[in-house]
Parts: sequence; C-alpha cells; structure tokens
Amino acid sequence: MSCPMNPANDGAQMAFDGKMSYGDYLHLEPVLNAQHPLGEAHDEMLFIIQHQTSELWMKLAIHELRAATANLAAEDVAACMKKLARVARIFEQLNSAWDVLRTMTPSEYLEFRDDLHQSSGFQSYQYREIEFLVGNKNKEMLRPHAHVPELYAHLEACLNAPSLYDQVTLLLARRGFEIPAELLDRDWSEPRGSHAALREAWRKVYRNPQDHWELYALAEKLVDFEDYFRRWRFNHLVTVQRIIGSKRGTGGTSGVAYLDQMLSTVLFHELWEVRADL
Repeated sequence: MSCPMNPANDGAQMAFDGKMSYGDYLHLEPVLNAQHPLGEAHDEMLFIIQHQTSELWMKLAIHELRAATANLAAEDVAACMKKLARVARIFEQLNSAWDVLRTMTPSEYLEFRDDLHQSSGFQSYQYREIEFLVGNKNKEMLRPHAHVPELYAHLEACLNAPSLYDQVTLLLARRGFEIPAELLDRDWSEPRGSHAALREAWRKVYRNPQDHWELYALAEKLVDFEDYFRRWRFNHLVTVQRIIGSKRGTGGTSGVAYLDQMLSTVLFHELWEVRADL
C-alpha cells in the first residue's frame, strides 16, 4: 500500500504557533461565527449565508465602482475598464447565488419567515450605495437608513456626488463632444433620464469605433455591467416569486410587484438607445 502523502515533505508549513495562518489572515472565526439562526428551521442557515455572502460581494463591487469612478475623473480609462470588467463578474457570481436559494421551497421558507419580522433585502444599504454610485439616484431611498446617522450621512454623500455615468459624461465633454452645460454642472442627487445630446455623442462613437476606440470599449464595459445587473434583478424577482408568490415582502413592499417595477429601471439610457440609431 502506498503511504499517505505528507505535505511537510513538500515544504508545507505545518506548525503555526506564533505565526499567521490562513484563518488568521482572513479572520475566519468571526466570519464563520456570524450566522445566528433565530429558530430551528434547517433552511434558515441557507437564507442567512446567501444574504451574507451577497453582501460581501456587494462590498467588493462598491470597492471597485468607487475606484473606477475615480479612474475616470483622472482620465485613466483603461484602469476603469479593468474594474468594470471585474464588477460584471461579481454580478455574475451574485446571479449564481440565486440558484442556490431557489432550492428552498415555499414550505421551508415559511418555517422561519415570521422570525425575520420587518427585516428585508430592501433595506440593504450596500445595494443602495451601488445604485447611487452607478446613477440610479432617489432621495427617498435614504429614509430606511435614517435610524443610523453615520450610515445616512455616508449614503447622502454618495447621493450628492457625481455617479460613474456622470463621470463618463464629463469625460465625453473633455474629449471634445458637445455636451450641454445642464449635464456638466447640475444637482448630482437628482435622477437623470435620457438626453438627446448624450445619445448623439454615443452615436458618433459607435459609428466610428476606430476613431474613438477607448470610449467605444468603455461603453461596452458599461453595457456589460448593466446586462449582469439587470439579470440579477430579474433573478431576484423569479426567486421571490417562486418562494412567496404574490405575498407582500417582509419589509412592507408589494414583493414581486415591486421587483417587477424595478426591472424597468435603466442605468445608462443612451447606451441602449443608440443601438437603434446604427
């Protein structure tokens, strides 16, 4: 019989007294002990871990989106695109997570749903920050976070700052495209719909990609991100519909009906509209 492999013979560190281990570096003890089901339902652990891991991925998405926005302000488009590509892959991971949650049946969810009380993913402040960062501004969405002053102030600052797409618009103006002053100096906290002048700028980019290759590639990275972001919203809706049907959400929203309305939200209007102009 062959002897079991001994990693030490391959140079693996086997003793960690006084040394940093894998678990030490990642602070795994608090992470793996942060799941506290309120009842005895088997599937509550799935529900908790699904949402905790989603929040971790969203934390990384925020990290990347903030850096990508700063890159644009500094004219480093290549670095911005690298980060946007990563954010798209993050949302691919978030999409896959719904597949795991959908293994839970309505009956299994009902075993612990009442324990959630009024808590809901609708109250995710990281999701709110992502929406503000990419340009889906809505002052009303600050209200669920008013009970935590520091968090409210953080989100309010994000609401009042130029979004990723605002920085893209400013970049287009610096690159010589005719962008109206109303898009360059405005109340950044206000939502913005489609604008003809910005659509015309993107039309020029898409009709002559070789002359505007960097902007053309940036536009496609933005579309790629929004593609995955929309899929995430859609998968959220389907998962909720599969598990609770037409019931109201624990946070008080209309549930599936509310999520269905959110599917119509567009982040980068002109990048989708310009396709009909080519």
